[in-house]
This record gives sequence, structure tokens and C-alpha cells, in this order.
Amino acid sequence: MLEPTLVYDDDCGFCTWWADYVDERTDLRIVGFSDLPEYPEIRKRLPEYYEECSHLVTEERVYSCGASLEEALRRYDRGGPLSETVGFLRNFEDYARIREWGYRQVADNRDTWGKLLSKTPPVRQESETDDER
Repeated sequence: MLEPTLVYDDDCGFCTWWADYVDERTDLRIVGFSDLPEYPEIRKRLPEYYEECSHLVTEERVYSCGASLEEALRRYDRGGPLSETVGFLRNFEDYARIREWGYRQVADNRDTWGKLLSKTPPVRQESETDDER
């Protein structure tokens, strides 16, 4: 059985901040793009151009881009107001289009958002450690 997993760009400070936020608040496994070779069962379920956005992989399906973060936040707030709001919004035809537009606006401006919310990405932590040796 596949453990629900959030897959993200672990070479992005803003993405790392979000991944840590989700990791601290949910029971999702967090896997960076650079770690995917260790998880072939997850990699084979991702779309061809998986590096274009984050993904939440469950036994039943793969949520990509805005849907991945929406599902991660829904899991964080099970039964709470955010979860209920998401459930309500999913009833509207235009909601998915607006959600994905919002995701793309943030994703395409990660460098700017990273000035506000950022953590050193795991990929850079490893290379900094290697450089110090």
C-alpha cells in the first residue's frame, strides 16, 4: 500500500518552506524531486513533466499542481473550515481553473515569494555540507 506522499521541488527555498509546513501538520510523507530515484513506485505514477509542479500521490490518485496543495491543506484541516470550504468550492465548475491559475501565479514567481517565506532547500544543504569537507 502506497503511503500518501507530497512530491516537491527540493531545490526551491519557497517550495521547501511549504513542504516543511505540510510535513509538520500532516501525516504525509514528503519527497523531493532529487529523492525520487529512491521511490520508483511514486516516480512511475507521476506525469512525464513532473518537475513543472508539486504532486500529492495516494493509493487512489495523483493530485498535481494546485490540486496537490489543496489536497495537502485539506488533509491538514480535516473537518475544519478550510476543508469544508474546499469541499464547497469543488462544486463549482470554474473553481479548478481558478485554483490552477492561482497556483501558477505563485509558482511562476517563487523567487519573489521566497523573499518572504523560504528555507534552505535540502539539495543545497547537502552540497554545502559536501563543500565544507
